[in-house]
Amino acid sequence: MSSLMKANFADSQDVRTPDKTRMAVVELNGQMASQLRLQPGWKWSECIKPLAGTESCQKSHVGFIQQGQLHVISDDGSELDVKAGDFYVFGPGHDGWVVGNEEVIAYEFESSTAATYAKG
Repeated sequence: MSSLMKANFADSQDVRTPDKTRMAVVELNGQMASQLRLQPGWKWSECIKPLAGTESCQKSHVGFIQQGQLHVISDDGSELDVKAGDFYVFGPGHDGWVVGNEEVIAYEFESSTAATYAKG
C-alpha cells in the first residue's frame, strides 16, 4: 500500500444531514476527518441533541473554522467564541450555536467523533 493517500470531502460516501447541518466524513488509513457546514440558526441543543440523547454534547472536538463564527458554552459555565481562522478544542460537556447570518464551515480531526457524531 502506498504511503501517499488523499480524499476529498466532495466525494465522501458518509454524509450526515441533521437539521441545519451537513457533515461529510473521509477516512484515510484509519484516520477520520470531517467537514461541518452549519447553517445560520444551528444550535447543538436543537439540531443534534435529539440524535445524541444527552443533555449536552459529550464528544471531543479538535478543529479549525474556515468561515463563520460559533459560540460555545461548557457545562461548567465557561464560554468561548471561535471564528474564521481559529483552531479549537472543545472537551465533552458543551452546547454551541452559529453566531450571525453566515454559514459556519469547520474541519475536525478527532477520529472517534467523526465516526459517530450526528448519527441517529
